[in-house]
Amino acid sequence: MTTTISTVKTRRLPLVTYVLAAGVFLMGTTEFIVAGILPEIAGDLGVSVANAGLMITVFAVGMIVGTPTMSILTLKLPRRLTLSLALVVFAAGHVVVALTSDFTLILGARFLTALATGAFWAVAAVVGAKAAGAASASRALGVVLGGGMLANVVGVPLGAFAGQVIGWRGPFWALAVLALAAAVVVYRLVPVGPESGPTPSVRAELASMRDARVWLVLAGCAIVCGSSLAAYSFISPLLTENTGMAASVVPLVLVAYGVGAFIGSNLGGHFGSHHPYPVLFVAAGMTFLVLGALSFLSHNAVVTVVLIFLLGLFGMATNPILIGKAVGYAGHAPTLASAFSTSAFNLGTAVGSWIAGYALESAFGATGPVLVGASIAALYFLPLTLLMLKDRKQASLAE
Repeated sequence: MTTTISTVKTRRLPLVTYVLAAGVFLMGTTEFIVAGILPEIAGDLGVSVANAGLMITVFAVGMIVGTPTMSILTLKLPRRLTLSLALVVFAAGHVVVALTSDFTLILGARFLTALATGAFWAVAAVVGAKAAGAASASRALGVVLGGGMLANVVGVPLGAFAGQVIGWRGPFWALAVLALAAAVVVYRLVPVGPESGPTPSVRAELASMRDARVWLVLAGCAIVCGSSLAAYSFISPLLTENTGMAASVVPLVLVAYGVGAFIGSNLGGHFGSHHPYPVLFVAAGMTFLVLGALSFLSHNAVVTVVLIFLLGLFGMATNPILIGKAVGYAGHAPTLASAFSTSAFNLGTAVGSWIAGYALESAFGATGPVLVGASIAALYFLPLTLLMLKDRKQASLAE
């Protein structure tokens, strides 16, 4: 059974959109699940918790470097084959982690898993946007990326709980099995091709990156995640030190962020299809205001929880719109632009959390990372304004 990509405007998104979202859900879960079972992993492997944390670092590096690299290496492959192979490699990486006690081999498997994740994310964004058609591209991307947001709400907490009950290797086995099942479904649902339009080529992909608007979008992607996740990465000390919450309550508050991010991603994609710039500017302004409020009001527990929910809601609302624009500007060669968008998100996360780590040890203490996030958020208006002006100029020239 195969599904044909439709470019006709329709209210109902194609089934493949939700299948891709399920794949992104699995990959979003594996990206963050390690954080919830670090003590169990460290104890079983005989390494320190800090060293066990390298499983997260290696994955992030693999996503930053591997996403554009894998998008080029798999460019000539049919997209359904790329997506299915990525899921198979993803499953293989998890089987290796579940079977071995060699920490070096585990890190290598995590890096391999990140490469597969990067390839899947980049191609899934392109397939999801194309399947929905130009009019619904942002909406479809909101659903696809929403799978990653849902991972923070359901996948990560559930996986961490399972890891504590049945052992940390259990969730890795479960993710491997689910990924293999998803590979079969994706292979059956994604169109066989060939698609209409020019034959994919590295030269065309590189040429698509010459549009300055693509780089403005990438700057926006890095700033969005750099601002939100600079604060989110160190939410735990903020809650325990400033707000005075017990450590056992922290995961529940993080679920509030995940719920906000899931809703924001879907709403941003839905409304961004028709009103991209109002949504982008409102989300940017609200993210800045929420972070500013959080830096002053984090001693009030109720207000803090509400603000963390709003941080997820507005901080993640722009992602599907930005990726949709990057894919749109790239025209018939969108894969590399989509890949760099994913890399930009991860780069922003890495840099923002790195700076926030220094701020945490400064005189500002637990409030420091939130101030860093607010400062980065203020930068968002520059690329956003330039992008809007360039779009208007392009539109006037086309008339």
